[in-house]
Amino acid sequence: MRQINFTLIFVFGLSMVFFTLENTAATTVHVLPGLKYTTPLAALLLLSAGIGATSAWLFAAWSGMLNSVDRFKQSSDFDAQQVRIQELETDLNRYRATVETQLGLLPSASSEEDEAVEDAPAVQVSSSD
Repeated sequence: MRQINFTLIFVFGLSMVFFTLENTAATTVHVLPGLKYTTPLAALLLLSAGIGATSAWLFAAWSGMLNSVDRFKQSSDFDAQQVRIQELETDLNRYRATVETQLGLLPSASSEEDEAVEDAPAVQVSSSD
């Protein structure tokens, strides 16, 4: 990978040297009224390319910073949600234990029916033949 990077940088640098040697014509740049510069065309193009590359780098850095802030906010929201889930699970387990305890204290329906049958007077049926 280093060889590929070196080759690309070398080719780019060599092409910039040839470009500069071929474009030496003087060009006048009017920056503001009354303020003008005369520079070689290659220097002007390299300067504008450098300004563009720097602007792109600053924009990428700014976007990366905004993305990291968003990720940090989302991670803190996720942590808050996890804490809330743990609280709700604790509450659910406590309520479940309370209900089970209360159900254990209530007399069961089957035992009440058994007691009612035992307390009822016995009915004798007589047969007359």
